[in-house]
Amino acid sequence: MNIAAARKKTYPGSALKVLQTLRAGVNYSRQVVSYQSDGLSIHALLTVPAGTPPKGGWPAVVFNHGYIPPNVYRTTERYVAYQDAFARAGFVTLKSDYRGHGSSEGVALCGYYAPGYTDDVMNALGSFKRDKRVNAGRIGMWGHSMGGFLTLRAMVIDPGIKAGVIWGGVVANYDDLMNRWPHKAPASIPQRVLNLRKTAVDKYGTPASNPTFWQALSANTYLKDLSGPLELHIGSADEEVPPAFHSILVGQLKAVGKTAASYVYPGDNHNLSGNLGTALSRSVAFFKKNL
Repeated sequence: MNIAAARKKTYPGSALKVLQTLRAGVNYSRQVVSYQSDGLSIHALLTVPAGTPPKGGWPAVVFNHGYIPPNVYRTTERYVAYQDAFARAGFVTLKSDYRGHGSSEGVALCGYYAPGYTDDVMNALGSFKRDKRVNAGRIGMWGHSMGGFLTLRAMVIDPGIKAGVIWGGVVANYDDLMNRWPHKAPASIPQRVLNLRKTAVDKYGTPASNPTFWQALSANTYLKDLSGPLELHIGSADEEVPPAFHSILVGQLKAVGKTAASYVYPGDNHNLSGNLGTALSRSVAFFKKNL
């Protein structure tokens, strides 16, 4: 999880192997594909615009979903309207299942205290970089909830990510994650995952007793190295992630000379259900401007 260590790793990904061709969207194809991450076969949903790509290849978005119980996760379910909005707008998109989800190999250990999911989205990025349909200089990331945590990490690890959009993101440092997140862990999270935090604290101490260790794991410590502009969305009545995480990150970005487009939707929930069309339109416009 250490950011400096993550920067030293390589994330080559692999060629995207087609496993299943799905019903096409309005102006794009849809396929279940796999790619390699740490020797594991990770499944993902790929969309590719129809027609002739622009010179250099299509712009692309690595799509990072939020927490869904791995045993009930399905590649072709959830986030359909979200991914469709970017696909319709002419972006190649790749929604990684993460390890241990659906038919992906590996063990699901969530994203906060184990590096596996970070490695999976970084290798999704690596797979895009080697795909001739994609313009490697025009790749962004979108993340929701836990996927926002992964997006922020990726953007301080790899300077090639040109822009990021985060909805309802878990974008706090570890002190806030541990002490200012009143949301109770879902019953679907296995005990082995919950034990990761306890094991880490037993070994390294708390963020208060050993701040240097925990700060080295947090993307918030490295915001001055953010690879590109950010757009942040949050519902003021988000019941899963404290809206304060959003506002604190905005302040942290300003403190290091970075700016972020910030949208707060009064009374809306974790999925921005009441403003879905508006949030998607803003997100698409942001990527069109910055990729």
